[in-house]
Amino acid sequence: MKLKFAKMHGTGNDFIILDGIRNMISPTPTLVRYLSDRHFGVGADQLLLVERPTVNGVDFKYRIFNCDGREVEHCGNGARCFVKFVHETGLSNARAIRVQVQRGVSMLSLQDNGDVLVDMGAPGLAPTQVPFDSLGLTPVHDADDLLWPLDVHGTTQWISVVSMGNPHAVQIIDDINTAPVLIDGPFIESHAHFPSQVNAGFMQIVSRHAIKLRVYERGVGETLACGSGACAAVVTGIRRRVLDSPVLVHVHGGTLTISWSGRHDSSASVMMTGPARTVFTGEIDIPEDFLV
Repeated sequence: MKLKFAKMHGTGNDFIILDGIRNMISPTPTLVRYLSDRHFGVGADQLLLVERPTVNGVDFKYRIFNCDGREVEHCGNGARCFVKFVHETGLSNARAIRVQVQRGVSMLSLQDNGDVLVDMGAPGLAPTQVPFDSLGLTPVHDADDLLWPLDVHGTTQWISVVSMGNPHAVQIIDDINTAPVLIDGPFIESHAHFPSQVNAGFMQIVSRHAIKLRVYERGVGETLACGSGACAAVVTGIRRRVLDSPVLVHVHGGTLTISWSGRHDSSASVMMTGPARTVFTGEIDIPEDFLV
């Protein structure tokens, strides 16, 4: 069968987006891996499926799959692309959209300049919310944050753990260019203390309102941008009192703006603003055995 798709990106984090409202689509792990393959398929970090909501009071539902075929909880860059997709395909003309995701509801707003503002919700700061198995570990306080000792290749790295609807481990490093992201990232991703694996963030402080960030994403590898990772990094920096809101987050694929008033109220929502672009649309032949 033939499958229509849109290829989009948010600051270089790229997606295949499928319309599951007008078409009956049930992504199997095999199908997701096939479409995401950069040699034999379309190629993307993640696949996003737009569906009708299953709860009242929201406009849409979307599901997110990493390129390894695994369904995941949330994606900030994908949320921005979703807004552009439903506008460009005529599914909605509303500037403010409520969307059902795996762990709740997100509010998304299309801005006058074409950027998208995403209410990412309040961060989860307790280890059980991440989830993070802290058994046997003794944290140290750093301002309002807790730093956890993590054994990485025989050395201790001090990390902050944050849930943005998906799990993050964030550390501050001196130089983003020399950080061993491709060595330590996969080790942290699959560390035994993270039962659902984790996105590993490496943050360099530029000023109180700017950081550089690289993220080794769970099930994907290092990407050009990670929206939820940018939020987790800013939350960490504000709690450690080395950042003040708003913060410009410079990633390989561009810049995101993250705001959080959580220094005084940790239950405040994290707000992310950034671009989303359509690269191309197309149609691809799908082998029948990939659909079951």
